[in-house]
Amino acid sequence: MADGNLLLFEGKDEWFVFRSLMTHHGIDVKVAESKSFDGIADLLEKLPVQLRSDEVKRLGIVVDADTDISSRWQAIRNILIAGDYTNAPKSPSPEGTIVELENLSLVRVPKVGVWIMPDNKLPGMLENFVSFLGAATDPLWDIADECLKHIPEEHRRFKESQRIKAHLHTWLAWQKKPGTPLGQSITAKFLDADAPHAQQLIGWIRRLFDL
Repeated sequence: MADGNLLLFEGKDEWFVFRSLMTHHGIDVKVAESKSFDGIADLLEKLPVQLRSDEVKRLGIVVDADTDISSRWQAIRNILIAGDYTNAPKSPSPEGTIVELENLSLVRVPKVGVWIMPDNKLPGMLENFVSFLGAATDPLWDIADECLKHIPEEHRRFKESQRIKAHLHTWLAWQKKPGTPLGQSITAKFLDADAPHAQQLIGWIRRLFDL
């Protein structure tokens, strides 16, 4: 494991986005090992084991807020408190939460960081975060939204909770290389890796991994 650094993700798409942003900002992608899970339930179930791994010195946890950021944070906070992180804040930090054990006499004292997509404040998911990287200010963004609105309800095959995914991928389908995955869309500069939300995420990574 690279210097004891580990990043946990709900799925693989998050890592591809992180990798592209890290590369753009000059952070070696090998700075941390990545591990993807089969959704949030799988990640939360296995998180206590990761917190107690002797190999981990700095642990980053990346999850979607989905519809309720408060309940998502509380689920993670409960696990942290059970793992002796009694100083875990009651609410996530807008800049990305970072927690260290207060009792330094414990055998292990990994630094733990939590990033709740999209921005530690709003409900949503990875695709909401990606839309903040310039997509939502592109004139085509509103046109893509209008296209979705014109789909008759009986033919609308995506759930309302997944609408942002349909919206974002419709917009991406109109770029120079239609169908480009999220991470590669950053590399191709369809998305702005220097947007404020990207800078905020990179700042959290640097603080977490002492870069």
